[in-house]
Amino acid sequence: MDFITKLPKTSTGQDTIWVIVDRLTKSAHFLPMKESDSMEKLTSQYLKEVVSRHRVEDAQLTGPETVHETTEKIIQIKKYIQAARDRQKSYADRRRKPFEFEVEDKVMLKVSPWKWVIRFGKREKLNPCYIGPFKILTKVGMLAYRLELLEQLSRVNNTFHVSNLKKCFVDEPLAILLDEIQIDDKLNFIDEPVEIMDREVGQIKQRRIPIIKVRWNSRRGPEFTWERNNQMKKNYPHLFVNPSSTS
Repeated sequence: MDFITKLPKTSTGQDTIWVIVDRLTKSAHFLPMKESDSMEKLTSQYLKEVVSRHRVEDAQLTGPETVHETTEKIIQIKKYIQAARDRQKSYADRRRKPFEFEVEDKVMLKVSPWKWVIRFGKREKLNPCYIGPFKILTKVGMLAYRLELLEQLSRVNNTFHVSNLKKCFVDEPLAILLDEIQIDDKLNFIDEPVEIMDREVGQIKQRRIPIIKVRWNSRRGPEFTWERNNQMKKNYPHLFVNPSSTS
């Protein structure tokens, strides 16, 4: 058995489906319920919707043995229900992020990759990185915090949603010094080409296309890729007027 939770509520307030599968017959029951229903209510629902639908001999309905067997089944049902709920809770706890911070805490601020040129060369996947640490000045509402930012970020609103923050630890492998990257006023870091290193003529199917080898100043250090000459000239014309560019 298992529970499918967090569903849209029905007119009667039910938001969960209780799935019960008979391993022997492979039959399944899908019982609507509320996530807040008690063990007693689930037990009653199980007896009403599942047990009553299967044939039970008259001899099984009388005597102390029946009471004992029913009690054992109720205990077993409760164990199954508790095990399913514990499993759901462990899944939720594993994904849950500690969203609570205190004033004076040091936190890291997430900045996102920004790319507007179609990549011709293959580069490492861009993941969000974190800058900081910054001190929390105050809590704003339930899910936002106001930070003490550096002067370089004076254009940026210093109030951030909790999803853009994470606790600062002594060893912070994702932390990047602010002077190592360029950040716009929307907290996007900008990966930019620095210079043209080489030129060639590449071939795609039957077409010959001028390409250039570009050195990038990325947050991971210098990187080199081959790019289409016309795209780079359109998006980064300053590279082509620089005397140091390869001719």
